Amino acid sequence: MRWYPLKLTSFYAPHVFGGRQIEQVLGRRDLPKGRVAESWESSDIEGKGARVTNGELAGQSLHALVEQYPEALVGEGFDGPHFPVLAKFIDATGMLPVHLHANGPTARRKQTWSHGKTEAWHILHAAPGATLLAGVRDGVDHDTLRTALWEERFDEVMHRIEIRPGDTLYVQAGLLHSFGPDTLLYEVQQQADHQQHAMAWQMEDGSEISHEQRETNIDALLEEIDLSLQTAPSTPLSVHEAPGVERRFCCVGPFFALERVAIDTTYTRTIERATLVSNLGAPFTLHANGEAVTLERGESVLLPAALGEATLEGRAEVLMSYVPDLGAVKSFLEHAGFTAEELGRLGDIDGVESL
Repeated sequence: MRWYPLKLTSFYAPHVFGGRQIEQVLGRRDLPKGRVAESWESSDIEGKGARVTNGELAGQSLHALVEQYPEALVGEGFDGPHFPVLAKFIDATGMLPVHLHANGPTARRKQTWSHGKTEAWHILHAAPGATLLAGVRDGVDHDTLRTALWEERFDEVMHRIEIRPGDTLYVQAGLLHSFGPDTLLYEVQQQADHQQHAMAWQMEDGSEISHEQRETNIDALLEEIDLSLQTAPSTPLSVHEAPGVERRFCCVGPFFALERVAIDTTYTRTIERATLVSNLGAPFTLHANGEAVTLERGESVLLPAALGEATLEGRAEVLMSYVPDLGAVKSFLEHAGFTAEELGRLGDIDGVESL
């Protein structure tokens, strides 16, 4: 197999909280008409999975490639069965449901998934004064929380956090959260699709949820919540790797890492793990293994591990998401002079979370 940069189809979710920010703010050109809440850039979720659109692998599903070439695609030692990282652009023109995602042990016990869904949010746009809800206040027990959720008195039991463009929040599975309105973000997460939410409406179309179903939903949410979890915005740790190349580490954990890389010149990057590159700026050309791919604003491309390296040519502003070698990333950042406290703000660089 001769590997090359893979362009993938996106899955678009028209949830009720979405709008047109992915087009109007980010500059993405290929969106379907109507409301677009989410654009899934590397999905290996059944029924919503990505397919290759360029080169000799065009038409192949991402899942099929993971099954056939797990190490060449994702990295040495990887054995599937799913592509590990799902990245999304999320348009929170409106408010998302107050919800959470189960951790690995809970998901397996309830037979909803084989692993949990930890995620991180990198804020691309937020209106002045924009906030989000994340984490339960100290001293709030399950009974108090149940009543507040039922009556939608979220601020009484949850932390409201101010956010700004450039912030990143690491959100462990089991943490109660919501964001929006007036927010556009890039989310990187474990490849999973499960949640419990507390709202009186369906996020797909805004239709009313029955009294009985809502009670069931809130009970399920309270079974999966971890009241001890909290999060807070962090600013990236910046490393000038070479003249004209700034790597800003937004989050690092056992399931994914996210960097925002600013390039004023040509940048050759070592690729040892599958890396999704998402373009936030002007179009640029990416070269790897003799192939050249132009990436438009808002587009993404997947770099298979077998490429070994890739070169970004010209001025660019990109997000790079991948499953990290935690030891290597930690050593790199320590060598750059960052303290243990600073590294701790990135999420879970010591890898203590459970799948």
